[in-house]
Amino acid sequence: MPLDLSDTLVVGISATALFDLAEADAVYKAKYAKNPQSALDEYRAYMLERENEPLRDGTGMPLVRALLGLNRFAPSESKPLVEVVVMSRNSPETGVRVFNNIRSRGLPISRHAFTGGQSVVDYLDAFAVDLFLTTNVEDAQRIIDAQACAAAVLKPPPHAGEAPLEDQVRIAFDGDAVLFDDSSELVYKTEGLGRFHTVEDEKQNEPMNDGPYAILLRKLAKLQQSLPFGADASPVRIAIVTARSAPAEMRVINTLRHWGVYVNEIFFLGGVPKSKVVKAFRAHIFFDDQDLHLDPAAKHVPSGRVPYRSDSPLYSPLAGVDLADEPPLLIEKVETT
Repeated sequence: MPLDLSDTLVVGISATALFDLAEADAVYKAKYAKNPQSALDEYRAYMLERENEPLRDGTGMPLVRALLGLNRFAPSESKPLVEVVVMSRNSPETGVRVFNNIRSRGLPISRHAFTGGQSVVDYLDAFAVDLFLTTNVEDAQRIIDAQACAAAVLKPPPHAGEAPLEDQVRIAFDGDAVLFDDSSELVYKTEGLGRFHTVEDEKQNEPMNDGPYAILLRKLAKLQQSLPFGADASPVRIAIVTARSAPAEMRVINTLRHWGVYVNEIFFLGGVPKSKVVKAFRAHIFFDDQDLHLDPAAKHVPSGRVPYRSDSPLYSPLAGVDLADEPPLLIEKVETT
């Protein structure tokens, strides 16, 4: 009988989001620049020589550990609350180092997709992925454009701040263009703050449309409700961290009520830096659509950028990244800063 994952939160994560493979990535790119014909063989030899060496944690590791820890509350091993799938453009042979590091950490990850240079995006539906974390800009953009699932391009791992809590899962979301669609943000950017406040106040009883993370939020809320705790005592803690302030706050509250979603904490900042709030919240991950907020936050907590759909007026290609100049994508990482 096929495995039913309809009630399971499934997270797909690239090898470079789970582990810090920046050194291997740099080696491959250097070899490709020197000799494209021999780069793959030389890279394969490099990885085989190091397949038993440890890797540092990537940006997504704290979230993966915390989410997998929720399975201690699962009704049975056959019905996990959370599944994690490692999805990589590496070949299975060069991925042995990743497999070994998963085992050495005791991570209960049993499903993998190693595609030998091909994009992993086409396999998201096959694995019933709800959230895909990657360091590859092109893959994340394809997912967001297709509305296949929630997706984010992860920033480099934080090097400051306190370690995330081990007995909880703390996830922080921006609102507009992440949980909600980008129509309100378009008003703000094209007509200014005053008009934005006027429109949001007038529409406070009109629910906002779904953004790219709305379905994920609902699934997290369902997961939260399935645990043997009340929402306030649940080990899954959800926060919304938004630049909105009064009189634009009530539309957010009423939208969440319309969706039937409970969040533990919400912050209407009105200009206060988001980085200080998500640091205090000790998020396992923070999702936002703007580097303006993400870059400072990423110094303290794992953070991921949510791309705009390419047909959105807010869309612009990531500055400084020309995907046409990248070597064949056997490694997912594309520098984003």
